[in-house]
Amino acid sequence: MKYSRLLTITVLLLAGLAAQAQSELRVPAFTAYLDPDVEGAQVGRSGISGWDNPKLRVLWFGNLQTTGRLDCAVTVRLPAGAESKLRLTVAGQSREAAAKGAGDDAVKVSFGAFDIAAAGYQKFTLESLNAPGQSAGDVGALLLDGAAVRNAQFNLKARRNTASVHLNYSNLGFTNVDAFYCEVTPVVTPLWTYFEAVGWHRGYFGMQVNSPTERRIIFSVWDSGDEAVSRDRVGQSDRVTLIAKGEHVFSGDFGNEGTGGHSHLVYDWKTGDRQRFLVTAKPTDATHTIYSGYWFHPGQKKWMLISSWKAPKDGEYLHGLYSFVENFGGDNGLLNRKSFYGNQWLRTADGAWHEVTTASFSHDATGRRDRFDRYMGVENGQFFLSTGGFLPGYTRFGAEFTRPATGQAPADLDLPSLPAVK
Repeated sequence: MKYSRLLTITVLLLAGLAAQAQSELRVPAFTAYLDPDVEGAQVGRSGISGWDNPKLRVLWFGNLQTTGRLDCAVTVRLPAGAESKLRLTVAGQSREAAAKGAGDDAVKVSFGAFDIAAAGYQKFTLESLNAPGQSAGDVGALLLDGAAVRNAQFNLKARRNTASVHLNYSNLGFTNVDAFYCEVTPVVTPLWTYFEAVGWHRGYFGMQVNSPTERRIIFSVWDSGDEAVSRDRVGQSDRVTLIAKGEHVFSGDFGNEGTGGHSHLVYDWKTGDRQRFLVTAKPTDATHTIYSGYWFHPGQKKWMLISSWKAPKDGEYLHGLYSFVENFGGDNGLLNRKSFYGNQWLRTADGAWHEVTTASFSHDATGRRDRFDRYMGVENGQFFLSTGGFLPGYTRFGAEFTRPATGQAPADLDLPSLPAVK
């Protein structure tokens, strides 16, 4: 009996010590965002360095599921004797504190307690109160403690992109789908975003925000085989080959996400404008299919070919149809991306059009446990995809949605002709 009581007491003590040890949450600085200039300081595995501009802010975002007291601190490394004045703002409350350097050793800068009155996403804003050119210190981590830390969720990975989110379409039971049509209207379009209109088992077609001054229409087709990185290691019998491309379209290779043939047109498409995309599939024999991507040029008011590729070890029609929104650069993953997807149609080899009004939602591994701000729904008669922004709520993986039918099949498909291919 004494042994049993002693064992019980020991277990309780250990559980209490474990809970105490786990109460502080350490959020690495390499998971933070820099605002307004993502290149205003250096972000690496050791944290944030080179921060000497007081107009630059360091931002963390986390989902606090428990209300109550939240004790906040940061770790900072400064030369011995150097000082830095900092301000932390959380839930509309600001606290200031000063750090005094200890050389190679990081110091803990405590900002005291903040009151978290409501559960949900919170922004943690760290500001420098130092003169321009004076180092704010190398920031190592945000430290959180108190009742509000319980069950808090942060992305703790160095990759700071949003989750990739997808609409998955059905082939409606058809096995001979030779064309798929989709209209896309991007409405929130920050840098480093890819709005894909048509994806299928062999490629993808859509539009990108590549830089502050460049946007693209992109059509790419994967090689056969399982080489993931370098096209130099892909044999000729596994390579897709270019059949034709449109005026001013660049074509070349791609790798690092599988390999294949890439093409793009530099075009300044406008946020809020509807874009129209069509992919066709033409099996030439039992083992080859020609895939072509057509885009309706808003300025020229006509369909243009982006490119056409002959894919080996195929011989199939279109299947595995989907659309997606992707943040392909991680430095600005705090920003929301949103696009509408509507009027989807597939065409079978007999020339008949069939409207696709149902789609299901999925996301990548980032959306599984790192980022939950990923959404799908129906708005204004169209599907929408949204990712990022640390908005409340989320959409369940596999959720299915149905949009209203339009009954307006593509009727103006005056497509450019392709060269004859054996």
